[in-house]
Amino acid sequence: MTGRPAVVPGSFDPVTLGHLDVIRRAESLFGRVVVGVGVNGAKQALLPVATRVALIEACVRDLPGVEVAPVLGLLAEFCQDLGAVAIVKGLRGGQDLGHEEPMALVNKELTGIETVFLAAAPTWGHVSSTLVKEVARHGGDVSAYVSPAVRDALMNAFEQGGDVR
Repeated sequence: MTGRPAVVPGSFDPVTLGHLDVIRRAESLFGRVVVGVGVNGAKQALLPVATRVALIEACVRDLPGVEVAPVLGLLAEFCQDLGAVAIVKGLRGGQDLGHEEPMALVNKELTGIETVFLAAAPTWGHVSSTLVKEVARHGGDVSAYVSPAVRDALMNAFEQGGDVR
């Protein structure tokens, strides 16, 4: 792929259908998108980064303008190295904006790269990775929120950890 990409960053632990909606919309706006899979230091990940990358790759196979890569350091440096034109973040509401706005301002100060916020589609505004993991942890059906491959990876992770009730 050529041209400067937009970056859709996140921990994606796991990637939800809401995340995929933002990725699809970003591709339609920017043409080229790099999904940056990072580590959220405030949370302990259930799925390893390599698994999250592979799951997202499987989910975006039909999107020729999308590629997936791990973010190993600062998002700002990752975006600068790619020559990114923008960072794209999905927002489910005001609480997300309160969390994302300071990061957007710092990224702009560090690199000059703007953050573009996309409002969550009404269908996905209530869905979060944390909620999906909690439902799956208790043996609930998460198939309305994630792809079949992600559902299977979650169930496998909880079975391996012995945490499914």
